Amino acid sequence: MNSTALKSALKKAPVAVLYGGNSAEREVSLNSGKGIAKGLEQAGFNVVLMDTKEIPLTELVKQNIKHVFIALHGRGGEDGCLQGALESLGIAYTGSNVLGSALSMDKVRSKQIFRACNIPTAAFAVVTKADFNELDSEKQLIALGGKVMVKPAHEGSSIGMAMADSPEKLHNALVEAFGFDGDVLLEAWIDGPEYTVAILGDEALPAIHMETPREFYDYEAKYQSNSTQYHCPCGLSEQEEAKIKALSLQAFKATGASGWGRVDLMQDSKGNWQLLEVNTVPGMTQTSLVPKAAKVHGLTFSELVERIVQLSFI
Repeated sequence: MNSTALKSALKKAPVAVLYGGNSAEREVSLNSGKGIAKGLEQAGFNVVLMDTKEIPLTELVKQNIKHVFIALHGRGGEDGCLQGALESLGIAYTGSNVLGSALSMDKVRSKQIFRACNIPTAAFAVVTKADFNELDSEKQLIALGGKVMVKPAHEGSSIGMAMADSPEKLHNALVEAFGFDGDVLLEAWIDGPEYTVAILGDEALPAIHMETPREFYDYEAKYQSNSTQYHCPCGLSEQEEAKIKALSLQAFKATGASGWGRVDLMQDSKGNWQLLEVNTVPGMTQTSLVPKAAKVHGLTFSELVERIVQLSFI
């Protein structure tokens, strides 16, 4: 069957959009899933929208659904668990495979991979619940430059993240982060602008520069604030944008990610680039970062989701 015939066959068969779920990013996922479903319908696909909190995966088998668009963010959707379950059921899915999803979702392992591959990333340390009571907060802060970003190792959307520049703040931030995860990443504070690069296949889309008056690009800045500004074109020179696109593609491939996703990075006060993380199921509402980059690249939202399907299944 040629490419044109495959594309036509895909639009006739049902494609399930899995969204919602039970993770801390459920609300974002609900919005992403609805947006993706609408975009696919506009592109002519036969869409079945399924909230995995309410409907078991076995329903896919009952309905003879062979293709899935994953719109689940965070644990249970972006960490390889869902991907493994779908593979065991013989169902094809969008985005990264089990390994790529698991490694990209794990902030600690991602940082270790970046370092091993000589991809620039800020200095860091890892604290576990078992280590917490023995942690010398002041010593740890000094080792990382006196100010850190505290991140649960397996959460997205900036959930559970906080800045700490004193032993007291670090203690409180760790207590908060341990409410989400048993492993917490302490990352040296990067004092500079944040950028993101969307990946579509083997191509990096135009970079976006995010600006917020808040202390950092947190959950509120991402989803609730009207003061966050998004610049695309990002304002960098052609040479610098090419540099971060190349770095983003390198990081994306290093964690085993594939298909589509988004890579976040920052520029420190010395002008050096520092990789933050790889996102294998980034937000996909009409106003999310990947659709913004795709629009500048010349793709409508509907064309974007159709392209993701084609990359995954053809």
